[in-house]
Amino acid sequence: MINKILLEKYNKPIPRYTSYPPANFFKNNLEEYDYIKAIVKSNEEYPQNISIYIHIPFCKKLCYYCGCNTSTMRNEETIKDYIKAIIKEMKMCFKHIDKDRKVSQIHYGGGTPNTIPVKYLREINEYIFSEFRLLDEAEIAIECSPAYLDKEYIKELKTAKFNRFSLGIQDFNREILKVINRDTPTIPIKELIDMLKEGNNNVKVNLDFIYGLPYQTKDSFRNTIMKGIEACADRIVTFSYAHVPWINKAMLMLEKAGLPNNEEKIAMYEEAYNALCNNGYTAIGLDHYARDDDELKKALEKGKLHRNFQGYCTTKTTGQVYAFGVSGISQFKSAYIQTTKDIQEYIRTINDDKFAYIKGYILNTDEEIIRYIIEQIMCNKGVIWEKVANYFSIEKTELYKYIPSKHILDPLRNDGIIEVSNTGINVKEEHILFIRNVAAAFDPLLKNTSNSFSKPV
Repeated sequence: MINKILLEKYNKPIPRYTSYPPANFFKNNLEEYDYIKAIVKSNEEYPQNISIYIHIPFCKKLCYYCGCNTSTMRNEETIKDYIKAIIKEMKMCFKHIDKDRKVSQIHYGGGTPNTIPVKYLREINEYIFSEFRLLDEAEIAIECSPAYLDKEYIKELKTAKFNRFSLGIQDFNREILKVINRDTPTIPIKELIDMLKEGNNNVKVNLDFIYGLPYQTKDSFRNTIMKGIEACADRIVTFSYAHVPWINKAMLMLEKAGLPNNEEKIAMYEEAYNALCNNGYTAIGLDHYARDDDELKKALEKGKLHRNFQGYCTTKTTGQVYAFGVSGISQFKSAYIQTTKDIQEYIRTINDDKFAYIKGYILNTDEEIIRYIIEQIMCNKGVIWEKVANYFSIEKTELYKYIPSKHILDPLRNDGIIEVSNTGINVKEEHILFIRNVAAAFDPLLKNTSNSFSKPV
């Protein structure tokens, strides 16, 4: 059971740490030269593999809970122009990338990528395949709404070489889907998973759920998770609903319908955690669960997990991320670059032979070390100082300046959330819900900031 006193103490707004620094610290003072320089520099940095993210912002309708950059469906001409702009942006970027490097991961996010015809997704994939070699076990993933999948569309997706599908279920309860303005799947999820996997044993399927939505209860969410388990998903992800109406005003509709309180959300989290861990899944980081034969489970055991804006992955499939399309964030070893969020501005700028970036961040060496420490905490539930020192080829004594002061670490230790030793820091499994708080203890940027974040629960 989650300690209610600790929950009250630590359930404060903090970053999700899908990047460090978090995206709301990015700056607007970059020039195109800085972007191109960062791309060129990435050829000499690690990881050497290439990860490609493509943002498809279109949705048939807007879900009230969503904080992503989305847009209701445009006409076919706009979609066509957008895809052309993505491929042109790729050409502009790829000419600066060493062609001896291999692609380990391609990920389509949104929006809802499966709301547009597959021919456009295939066109992008085929262009990438023509430019780069892929690792033998490269992951080609797409986020999908199960409401817009049928047998023919699935067949076309597989022809386009997709081998991992993340299905945004959110909840199986029709009343809950209705109140969040999300369409209901027409094909039962178990049947849908069988269709996706038919004829290819290498295809993997993730199911994504959200807890903390109106009408959800501890029992209803447990029933939802059990249905996901019975469907034999390879991975299951349980996201805590982040109520940020200053980003998406539609979230006020959910507030009006009535959101569960913190105690109710914690009960949902615990029910899901227990159900999954008692039925063949292992907790991965903060919100992922993987079956025993999944590569994420194996990576966790070897301390080889990685985390980026697309979620948890293995260091094997990890690459520096080159993002294309509106609001995409490229994640290099020493820089982040984010593209404009406006579709028409994006198309217009790319057609003028310019990169459509709006902001970014160039990391110094100290920030790279802090990022690595935070990533170790978020991925491997702790940090080993020797591992950090070896990664950066520095002496362990040089790490002292990155270790938080006693008045920051002692409360976490005294509350039993972490164990501290000369070798490193470890987050206790029973307090994994507070892992973002532990990561935040190492973040000097939080000392003086007015940025807004979501709560852990």
